[in-house]
Amino acid sequence: MPRPGTAYDEVVLLTGFPSFLSRKMAAQILSAEPRTRLHVLVRQKFEAESRAFLDELPEDQRARVSFLEGDASSMDLGLSGKEFTALAGEVDRIHHCASVTYHGVDRPTAEQVNIGGAREVVELGRACSQLKALVFHSTASVCGNRTGIVREEDLDRGQSFGNVVEETKARAEKIMRAAMLKMPIVVVRPSIVVGDSTTGEVDRFDGPYLLILLIVTSPPELALPLPGRGDLPLHVVPVDYVVRAAHAIGRDPAAVGRTFHLVDPAPLTARRVFELVAQAGGRRLPRGSIPANLTRALLSTPGLDRFAKSPRAFLDALITPVSYSSANTDEILSGKGIRCPPFEVYSEKLVEFVQQRLREKRARKAPLEVDDPLV
Repeated sequence: MPRPGTAYDEVVLLTGFPSFLSRKMAAQILSAEPRTRLHVLVRQKFEAESRAFLDELPEDQRARVSFLEGDASSMDLGLSGKEFTALAGEVDRIHHCASVTYHGVDRPTAEQVNIGGAREVVELGRACSQLKALVFHSTASVCGNRTGIVREEDLDRGQSFGNVVEETKARAEKIMRAAMLKMPIVVVRPSIVVGDSTTGEVDRFDGPYLLILLIVTSPPELALPLPGRGDLPLHVVPVDYVVRAAHAIGRDPAAVGRTFHLVDPAPLTARRVFELVAQAGGRRLPRGSIPANLTRALLSTPGLDRFAKSPRAFLDALITPVSYSSANTDEILSGKGIRCPPFEVYSEKLVEFVQQRLREKRARKAPLEVDDPLV
């Protein structure tokens, strides 16, 4: 029902703008909820990017967006007391997407953004008078070095972490778990997020893109060896599925107080993934394999450091025998028509996007690196 004196049914707050995930989440909310008002928390230095995003929206969607200058990791989200109070009085749902995912980040920044941001958004949630759901966007990598089957309820199981991003995201989840006792919190955990399955679009060439780059930039006659044996599942998921699933889960009352893995239910092996990438890029199929330590040396090839400073996290994913239960996700999304597309369907789109970016980079004679927008 419309709110008295307004044309809106709900008001949503989105943090993390203008990160790739946050922009996709904003587009999903605006297109799927034509009677929702969207407040977007934005740091001052990203004002120009935010305005550019706004200008690209259809007029009816543009009219329902307002930007709030603030910082998700600052006290009261960097808002004035008046702004904070007004926001708490009208927000129905929160999508907390603000986080650092770049594995080369320093510890103080990761703790400030990932842990500090979690604390601050919980404080806002506590102050809200009509909150229906606070959706916390986490990551399946909070399982650290665990092997075997990871359930959605699992969090602290004595695991260790390969980097500060995994560690701080897990600590942030603990904050959410504690707050779940008194607040309507929903946690979503995607596996490794790649580009849009329909356009191939992505913001940063990291993780799986390191090896995609190696394949598509190698001589056509060269068959690169695969890191490790390549017989373990590679858990990747396209960003458009992530936002559609997170949006639907965040609107379902049955999701409150639960955690959801957003994963491919039938992940391909790493070898099959890179065979598809090689085919799409017009390259020979990978042959043989090399130990992970030699792969790390390969990824230190001059020039590749422009794309990512820390390939270790992805290499560890290639050699870690882990799988993710998605029972909660399957239950909530049942009947909603939202399914993770198989990698075979969108592999060519991912490669096409990479190749186009490489052509643009060569034309500009500019580096391709894209930094984490929240650092």
